[in-house]
Amino acid sequence: MTVGQWGIRVPARQGEAMRQALIREGALDTLLKVRREGTDLILPVLAEREGAGRYEFEAHAGRDPLPRHELVGGIAILQEDDPAGAEKILASRPSLHTAVYAQGEVSGEYRTRELKILAGKPTTRTEVTEHGRRYTVDLAGAYFSARLSTERQRILDQVQEGEVILDMFAGVGPFAITLAAKASVIVAADLNPRAVELMLENIRKNRVENVVPVLADARRLAAVLSWKFDRIVMNLPLAGTEFLPDAFRLCRPGGAIHFYALVSTEGEHTARIQELGGTVIAERTVRSYSPGQWHAVYDIIRDQN
Repeated sequence: MTVGQWGIRVPARQGEAMRQALIREGALDTLLKVRREGTDLILPVLAEREGAGRYEFEAHAGRDPLPRHELVGGIAILQEDDPAGAEKILASRPSLHTAVYAQGEVSGEYRTRELKILAGKPTTRTEVTEHGRRYTVDLAGAYFSARLSTERQRILDQVQEGEVILDMFAGVGPFAITLAAKASVIVAADLNPRAVELMLENIRKNRVENVVPVLADARRLAAVLSWKFDRIVMNLPLAGTEFLPDAFRLCRPGGAIHFYALVSTEGEHTARIQELGGTVIAERTVRSYSPGQWHAVYDIIRDQN
């Protein structure tokens, strides 16, 4: 049984010293095993912190196993309708306030999913801290993925000071607010009114002044925005392909597009990207999704011609 949790990656030779430091701090998740990847160890921690990423960990043998779940802020999302297991999870992790069952995948134009409250407070609203930024999310009302924390930092590392950026499917604003640290201005669009409402709250919470929230269908952005953007983020894995032509119309020649897609073969969308006038400079796996499918990101440069 594995559990999605935050983890700190360190070289194996530094692992014990880091483990002891996390224990003294009260930050180590002692219910989960340390994970080894090559010459590195990944230590499970109870909450997001600088340098942490999302990983799958095994529970310690001999301890009362917890149902498989994912943590988002103070909410545990279970993969099974298990009220007794939900109570066990809340009892084992004092930082949690609610446990829910995900009755379906993210779907629909508003990118929402049905959640059933299993234990704790009757709410799907929580606060997530990510690399020093705080986001209010409503897991039933608007899309948010804690698993993309590392991706947001990866793209931030690529942004040049003063860029003009478009986030085509902004949700509650985590990509836009993260990239605002370097950009001159970011247009953050979403079709879901609840998402935009929460984005406005998160912009205020993080004291960001260069994000422009827009309630709009991404299909109409090219018709209403006169700007050409230096960089475009397209985080709509299940249906983003149909919006690629709009992204290319909005991106300046030589600009970058980060296109997230659900794929079953490597290079699945490369031909279409080339047809539209783009060059794939990297394709990487973000996470597994289901047997034979994974969540990938294409880093694209729009051709100059």
